Amino acid sequence: MKRNLFFAAATTLLMAASMTSCKKGADAVLPTTKDGKKITEFFEKHQRSYETFTVNAATGGVITTSKGSKLTIPAGAFKKLNGTVVNSGNVKVKVLDIFNPSDMLLSNKPTITTSGAMLESFGEIRVDATINDTVLALNDKPLMVVMPVNNGAAGQQREIPMWNGVEPDQIQEYVMNGHNHVNQPTSVTHQIFMATTLQWEQIAGIGTATPTQSSFPIDALGQWRNCDALYNDPRPKTTVLGYFGNGFNPESNENVNSYMKPSMLFFKTKTTNTLLRFTTGILNAAAGKDGFMSYQNSIPVGQEGTFLAITSMNDKFYAELKDVTIGAPASGTTFFGVDFNMTEVTESGLLSLINQLDTK
Repeated sequence: MKRNLFFAAATTLLMAASMTSCKKGADAVLPTTKDGKKITEFFEKHQRSYETFTVNAATGGVITTSKGSKLTIPAGAFKKLNGTVVNSGNVKVKVLDIFNPSDMLLSNKPTITTSGAMLESFGEIRVDATINDTVLALNDKPLMVVMPVNNGAAGQQREIPMWNGVEPDQIQEYVMNGHNHVNQPTSVTHQIFMATTLQWEQIAGIGTATPTQSSFPIDALGQWRNCDALYNDPRPKTTVLGYFGNGFNPESNENVNSYMKPSMLFFKTKTTNTLLRFTTGILNAAAGKDGFMSYQNSIPVGQEGTFLAITSMNDKFYAELKDVTIGAPASGTTFFGVDFNMTEVTESGLLSLINQLDTK
């Protein structure tokens, strides 16, 4: 499903100039405004960092992260990108494991597929390896990871599909109108990259989840892997719109090349390890109705959960944590609306609200 554009077809020359240095993925241009920088610096400060370990290439070993994830590396697991097997020496292994909603939020790793479907996560992880600063790949030997993910008191052992983390190509076009060298009306079509939230696409491979942990293979280095189950819910679905009132920072509709917006909206489903980020902006909104919306007809009616609305504005943070039960659309409408009334919070206060999602 394509995302709404945050700009009209007739885009100004000023905007065109600001987009000329956009790059894909993590290299996308960072916000240049004060509010954009403030929220970006907050996320960069508080998101989890990679942990670094050393293993013997010949014998392999077991790595245990600070979060309790165990990564088993078989003997002779690595090779250089030219195909040469690494049979000796110390390999530097970098690991980032995520399974709490707070870490998903801060690391921009929500649980949603490339088609907009909801997922229930049993662990997300990325592993990188080098030897003497040379990047390594796997030598056709998958690594095995075990994560201490709680599947709930009523959970049963079950198989869980594997997912690859992708940053969807969001090359968008806009038209700039003007005049040519003989002063005749003309137009030029430009393409820019719109940085997006990481999403998940299903790949081959199966993991296993029990009430206390998940176990799954890692088949590639330098890529995100996720052991997630589709959020199967038979209830009718609706579209959810989140209204920020006067707490919406309009720069969020302008900084299309940045992952971190001055205003953002997240939704954590009750009792399941599912975190959504609403990234589609509401266009041409009436006064007080600016904000974000879900994918069309994607949220179950009756779904309980907790929203976290965040805004960086005038060098201050504003936020609201709000428990909501998604209702059916009112008669004659096709959506369910949620109003937010954010209040000012400190940096530590905002972090506390984010961490509270882990218990929702």
